[in-house]
Amino acid sequence: MPQYKAPLRDMKFLMNDVFDYPRHYAGLSSGENATPDIVEAILNECGRFCEEELSPLYQIGDEEGCKLENGEVTTPKGFKEAYNQYVMGGWQGLSAPEEFGGQGLPASMGLFKQEMMGTANWSFAMYPGLSLGAMNTIYLHGSEEQKQTYLVPLTEGRWGGTMCLTEPQCGTDLGQVKTKAEPQKDGSYKLTGTKIFISSGDHDLTENIVHIVLARLPGAPAGTRGISLFIVPKFLPTEDGGVGERNGVNCGSLEKKMGIKASATCVMNFDDATGYLIGPENEGLECMFTFMNTARIGTAIQGVGPAELSYQWALEYAKDRRSMRALSGKKEPDQVADSLIHHADVRRMLLTQKAIAEGGRAMLYYAAKTADHMVEAHTTNDEKAVKKHDDKLGFLTPILKGFLTELGNEAANLGMQVFGGHGYIREHGMEQIARDTRIATLYEGTTGIQALDLLGRKVLLMTQGGAVREFTLKVANFARKHLTNRTLRPMAVELLKLTAQWNLLTVRVMLSARKDRDVVSAAAYDFLMYSGYVSMAYMWLRQAAVATDKLENGGDESEAFYQTKISTAEFYYERLLPRAQSHATSMLSPTRNLMQIEAENLAFTG
Repeated sequence: MPQYKAPLRDMKFLMNDVFDYPRHYAGLSSGENATPDIVEAILNECGRFCEEELSPLYQIGDEEGCKLENGEVTTPKGFKEAYNQYVMGGWQGLSAPEEFGGQGLPASMGLFKQEMMGTANWSFAMYPGLSLGAMNTIYLHGSEEQKQTYLVPLTEGRWGGTMCLTEPQCGTDLGQVKTKAEPQKDGSYKLTGTKIFISSGDHDLTENIVHIVLARLPGAPAGTRGISLFIVPKFLPTEDGGVGERNGVNCGSLEKKMGIKASATCVMNFDDATGYLIGPENEGLECMFTFMNTARIGTAIQGVGPAELSYQWALEYAKDRRSMRALSGKKEPDQVADSLIHHADVRRMLLTQKAIAEGGRAMLYYAAKTADHMVEAHTTNDEKAVKKHDDKLGFLTPILKGFLTELGNEAANLGMQVFGGHGYIREHGMEQIARDTRIATLYEGTTGIQALDLLGRKVLLMTQGGAVREFTLKVANFARKHLTNRTLRPMAVELLKLTAQWNLLTVRVMLSARKDRDVVSAAAYDFLMYSGYVSMAYMWLRQAAVATDKLENGGDESEAFYQTKISTAEFYYERLLPRAQSHATSMLSPTRNLMQIEAENLAFTG
């Protein structure tokens, strides 16, 4: 089984040349210590940790999985030791505030770290990843006492965190939450209920686990307006910050899953568990979205990660495996057959993986700058700036999560295809990537939910198309700058056409929805995928523009690196971007062809 190699050259190209992170960091209060030298050192060390410590545990974790014995969950062999190294390295607090023991670096640094960790071993990365979401929620909505109690051990990595949302009767429709929270005389609450699909719900990596739980207070309004948010620790904290008595929260069972088997996905039972209200009563859903936005950006990494990992291993295999002769003639006449790399169809699959991985990474890094600005605004209590950057990120988040995980799933399956029959055999690792990746299109909101969030909420309801107009104006202005360049002109012209079409499609869907409300749901998936393909086209033009400039004026990378960037951009525009037009056609298709068959007539059985 091959090992993961951190794609540091591509990461640094995006950070330094495409998005100019050095100047970006220089303008942030949290960027004071994020100098180019320090950033490079952090990336290199994180890459080493992921390659040497996390990647070797990837297959082991899948084979062993987690175990539940006597009410306690244990992780696979090597996970606890690797987590201890993670904690000793200070990785959990990389982007956390210094006042709680963190290093105070920009939030985007955490994203770069999480990308490498998630690609090397997604199951492992889930544990500290869930903690980061809990940390953000407490930091933004917790009282000073709650921050002092929980943020230091969470930042140090001694304690872990979760988010307990889903219940047996409800997933995305959180208005159906039934978990109860009864007020106590001392100001605490007693929570009773069952939560399912809780990632990192219980494990042996940390001495305590802090659950962020949605529940209802007595007499709360029905639906989503009556949900509150609570902190429920596995062990009650002591006054000196230690671990006290066991709370009434336990893992009832571990889910038997298709993939990410080394990630403990738990059924959690709360039996008169002591909890503490976080944020205002009945506003838990609003506070919870702090966690969800973090989780969705994090989940988008699982679109980029498997595309990168599957591509790395498929490329290595395609260079070594020999089969038949290339149609254009013998490429390796001294060998019994030519390597797979010389066959055009194999190149199609490999380049699709490469375009998805590198284009998706660019989309993430683009959004990460906005996240940095939003965190900066929170730090300075600039509510106007918070809303501005939150709105921008809110538009990008469903595209990142929905589109990139769908393409990551495609890339993982293409990797299996390159391996042929060997891709179906466990020892090669390709089928594990495909199994692990499949969940990414489901959790933190399915692709359909992301699509409805994008089209229904962000585009139609909240901005009446303004979000699309604002983003496409930026894209169009960039494309216009490159219309006179011979290499970039075909891509720039195509991108200009697509920005105009995107606005036109938005208006047409909006007008159709006034007559038929089902139009929004019917068009949402295709609208999201169209938005994703155009957004990635923007990222590929940006990369190609920088590469073209570096070829003319010199850069830190080789000529081959820059030329390959341009060639991959051309592949994307000519082979993958045409898919956008099929989505454009489908989203305008009438709802009649979806809704005219009566539900009882969809199947005829004996």
